[in-house]
Amino acid sequence: MQSGLYVGLSAQIALERRLETIANNVANVGTGGFRADAVKFEAVLSRSSSGTVAFASPGENYISRHMGTVSKTDNPLDVAVAGDGWFAFQTAQGIVYTRDGRMQMTAEGELRTISGYPILDPGGATLSLDPTGSEPWVGADGTITQDGRPVGSIGLFQIPREAKLSRFENSGVIPDQPAVAVIDDANVRVLQGHTEGSNVNPILELTKLINVSRTFQQATALLDKSEGSLEKAIRTLGETS
Repeated sequence: MQSGLYVGLSAQIALERRLETIANNVANVGTGGFRADAVKFEAVLSRSSSGTVAFASPGENYISRHMGTVSKTDNPLDVAVAGDGWFAFQTAQGIVYTRDGRMQMTAEGELRTISGYPILDPGGATLSLDPTGSEPWVGADGTITQDGRPVGSIGLFQIPREAKLSRFENSGVIPDQPAVAVIDDANVRVLQGHTEGSNVNPILELTKLINVSRTFQQATALLDKSEGSLEKAIRTLGETS
């Protein structure tokens, strides 16, 4: 098979995967705490002909950890993380980590995520407030105070940089390595009355979409040209045989 066919087909596969990540990112521009999808490509060498041919692998998806835009809401049950930290909540699949700090309190006083999952403290226990008490105050270290006394602490966790993340619903992630509770780290703190939005840059994603569309057209043209030359070669050889 001609080298152009290898290159063109591999490019189309890689670009299709890239297009899927862009579509998912754009769909979640307004999702609180959403971490954008990205694709890492590597060059693959193949000796399919007399020379070495380089083409793109299908790519490996990964979740971007870049911080999203933090907005002030003045809602006492809204919290955001400043620095490299994550909140944690409990699910049937285990502990999930998120940058979405929009909380809600049940009638019994339990603190839960917007989706209804229990929020955890640094030790992995669930949190409860006094539903009849005063408005909660959350300190920079996550300590919750109500009626002048501490009633709990929102857990802050760090995920190893080398850990691979898998997605849980829209804004949650599950690392393949254990996260560690943040203790006395001034670089990681809680901001009460704030929320963090998606880290998707819509202008950048639109630019990527345009580039992917153009590159796909070029790859298609390369395939058409390679197929045309191959058909011509077959006809020529067929006439002389």
